[in-house]
Amino acid sequence: MQEQQSKPWWLGIAVMILGAICLYSASKLSSTAQYAAIGPGLFVNFAGFGLLLLGFLLTIQIARGETFEAQDTENASGSTPMDKRAFITSTLGCLVPALTVTFIGIPFSSMLSFALIARAFGSNKLLIDLLSGFTLGALSWLLFSYLGLNLGDFFPLITMRA
Repeated sequence: MQEQQSKPWWLGIAVMILGAICLYSASKLSSTAQYAAIGPGLFVNFAGFGLLLLGFLLTIQIARGETFEAQDTENASGSTPMDKRAFITSTLGCLVPALTVTFIGIPFSSMLSFALIARAFGSNKLLIDLLSGFTLGALSWLLFSYLGLNLGDFFPLITMRA
């Protein structure tokens, strides 16, 4: 008797649920358009629709019976244990913005987050990671300020605005 392997239906459905949550959250944001008809919910809507589409496509792949094996170029093995230190470091990197953005602003919060996640992926170049994160955060803050979307102060501790 051949053992039938269970299909991870929950994965595609979970991605679609995340998309639905994004769309629901976007519907609760103010609908006032700022610059060039871009409002605060535009990017959240893009993410929501993208997650719905990807979840739907993933569900179709699972229904077709496609397997998700590590590719040779990924140099991955299903028998390799999870690197707990990398997992904890990347989780901290994801939590840093939520915990620090109101105190130190987006550029510095992005700097710390980028450095932690880069470290989780094996980077040993702390200064370059910090500078890269700060640059990306500062450019994001400047772009959104230019578009008229208020993301708070650049560095709230000294309340500097562009």
